[in-house]
Amino acid sequence: MRQIRAAVCRDFTAPLMIETVELPDPGPGAVAVDIEACAICHSDITFIDGGWGGALPAVYGHEAVGRISALGPEVRSYAVGDRVLVTLIRSCGSCSTCAGGRPTQCADPGNHPGLSDGTVTAAMNCGAFAEAVVVDASQLAPIPDSIPAEAACILSCGVVTGLGAVVNTAQVRPGDWVVVIGTGGVGLNAVQAARLSGAARVVAVDLTDEKLAAAREFGATDGILAGTDGHPAMQALGRLADHVFITVGAGPVIDGALDWLAPHGTAYLVGMPHSGTVGHFDPVAASYYGHGLRGTRMGDVVLRRDMPWLLDLHAQGRLKLEELVSGTFPLDRINDAIAATRAGQGRRNVVVMA
Repeated sequence: MRQIRAAVCRDFTAPLMIETVELPDPGPGAVAVDIEACAICHSDITFIDGGWGGALPAVYGHEAVGRISALGPEVRSYAVGDRVLVTLIRSCGSCSTCAGGRPTQCADPGNHPGLSDGTVTAAMNCGAFAEAVVVDASQLAPIPDSIPAEAACILSCGVVTGLGAVVNTAQVRPGDWVVVIGTGGVGLNAVQAARLSGAARVVAVDLTDEKLAAAREFGATDGILAGTDGHPAMQALGRLADHVFITVGAGPVIDGALDWLAPHGTAYLVGMPHSGTVGHFDPVAASYYGHGLRGTRMGDVVLRRDMPWLLDLHAQGRLKLEELVSGTFPLDRINDAIAATRAGQGRRNVVVMA
């Protein structure tokens, strides 16, 4: 056991408390990682708000980068001192979904040991709002020292979720028309993925002109203010969309997603609403026009397959990472980072460990 500092949630909606907890030694197939930085994701905030339930007390955080400090038995693919991304994608590697290239839907991911002798939950198999974590080796991906920690950590979720939804789930092709609703950290990565995929039009939708301007920096060709009726807005640009990516978990936004679609187009649920949210759509129109509505979790990413080419794109200057970072905060100010994210201030706010 090792004592570390972590941001603990003891009551839903309450501020996180910086406490000293006990980190277990890594067991078979696991590693300990000293965290350099962990970004604030809206999924963490949803958990903090009780939107998806879960056991308390808990430590959230799942978008992290750090350096391996200890190896459990049977770990041979990493060494102490390796710099790695820490993700929530824990996979067995042998079930039918893993073998089929869908580790994000692993049927047997195993159980996380938790913190403080199991009395505190390390949520999402991570618990990375902390100075260190113990995770399964399947949750890691090598990362070079050349990328600053505050930018590198965003690869663990924000980048792969938005980019993977476009490249892996939707398989956007050159000439397609794409709409991205919500241009926060995940949405901007969907925008730059659509650009990289050769989409003819990449239409960003958000609440302010400032956010639409930021989306253009990442590759959007057009911007439309949220609240606009999607059908006539797209027709004014030339035609309806082949793909719509909903990166915000808001029920009314999801309800209107099909309105942007051309016949046989598909809308993708990238951002997740609170449990119990009920969607509404016209099944007659969806059937008549062949519309699809599909979920995507963590961009259907396969770490060993996808991370090398993402790192190569960044090295070439074609994938923006540093530009996603809006602000950095020490662990003691994690509640300020969460408040800024709630208020829509910035693209990605990051907690950097001292």
